[in-house]
Amino acid sequence: MKHPTYLLAILIAIPGLAGCQGILTGGSRAVRDVPIGEGWARNSVNAVIFRAHAVTTHEDKQVAAYYDEDGRVMVARRTLGETEWEIHDAGFVGNTSDAHNAISIAVDGAGYVHLSWDHHGHPLTYRRSVEAGSLEFSEPLAMTGENEDRVTYPEFYHLDDGGFVFMYRQGGSGDGCILLNRYDVETRAWSALQHPLIDGEGQRNAYTNQLAIDDVGRWHLSWIWRETPNVATNHDICYAMSPDEGATWYTSTGRRYELPITRDQAEVVREIPMNRDLINQCAMVVDSRGNPVIAMYWRPEEEEVPQFHLVWHDGDAWHTSRVTERETPFRLAGGGTRRIPISRPKLALDDEDRVYMIYRDEERGSRITVAISEDAERREWRHRDLSSGSVGQWEPNYDVRLWERDRELHLFKQFVGQGQAEGVEDIPPQKVSILEWSPRR
Repeated sequence: MKHPTYLLAILIAIPGLAGCQGILTGGSRAVRDVPIGEGWARNSVNAVIFRAHAVTTHEDKQVAAYYDEDGRVMVARRTLGETEWEIHDAGFVGNTSDAHNAISIAVDGAGYVHLSWDHHGHPLTYRRSVEAGSLEFSEPLAMTGENEDRVTYPEFYHLDDGGFVFMYRQGGSGDGCILLNRYDVETRAWSALQHPLIDGEGQRNAYTNQLAIDDVGRWHLSWIWRETPNVATNHDICYAMSPDEGATWYTSTGRRYELPITRDQAEVVREIPMNRDLINQCAMVVDSRGNPVIAMYWRPEEEEVPQFHLVWHDGDAWHTSRVTERETPFRLAGGGTRRIPISRPKLALDDEDRVYMIYRDEERGSRITVAISEDAERREWRHRDLSSGSVGQWEPNYDVRLWERDRELHLFKQFVGQGQAEGVEDIPPQKVSILEWSPRR
């Protein structure tokens, strides 16, 4: 495991140290907030959870992207450990009034930056930097040229060979499919891997959590189903695993799927009925043994308050652990982006399989919070605020490549608003920054 040589200074206080600045010593964990620029904040388009990715690292350079107040796509780069950013106007804009139209970025093994943005059932928008290391971008590019007319949720996932998996939805809420493309870094060409992998059969759609790849190269994917555009029809957590880079897929019990995967054959690892405030598009990672760990929230049976939960496999069976004891009820219903008092959660696991669940909750002042569990049963949790003030309707997104390499958590941070069903709030541009946290003892 590599560790960065730079020290992390406190610019945002850990609870109990409000107003404190400088380097924390002893057993404390350091937090630093590194500003980039100002971005659009009238809704959550810069801070939705399904950005894969908002920030990423290649070698010693970190790259982030966001919309500015005029909807222009801004791409920023710095050397890790430094506070100065090179900020580049990419030369194109997005429709920031719809929070689905988020920017997703990635850097391939050769150093080319890839960018996809501005989708909510629209034709694919994708560009690549003109040269390795450049922040100048090509003209719009196709990937495969197939099934690219009604794209939503573009997500890049890095592969060990320097290429990517590109996952997206073709279709709409309540009627869509999940597709996979693959990018070859040597030929700089895309190919259709699974068109589709998960088929809503014209009657529903799957909302995926992030794709997770374990140390032996197996791909893990989890999702929930939605029957109509109404979020209240979300139900059931499902799972699939591929041992051969997306060619074939299996349940956790070893049953091979007939592709595409449909509702009737999907493995339900946690049954959750409709109208139980089950949220879509959360998090999945794998532990040191290659077992899947999923974080989501829903309202437990015969209770009134939605709670965060962990659903995980120990190599033999699936388990569910409750993460929170929230006291504030709310209900999920309706279409479009919802204004919700809690964020969807993100997950990170370290080398000792400690679980870090990152989230926001109005009960904690809408700060950035991390819930930490160190016990094997994942029953005991302690909650730590990483930001000193509210981040509004922010949702977590972090530099996955840096975490995997250095076990440093760098979160994309911005105070943002959000109205119901793509409504916007009267909020001026807000600071975009990277919140750095070193959880090592």
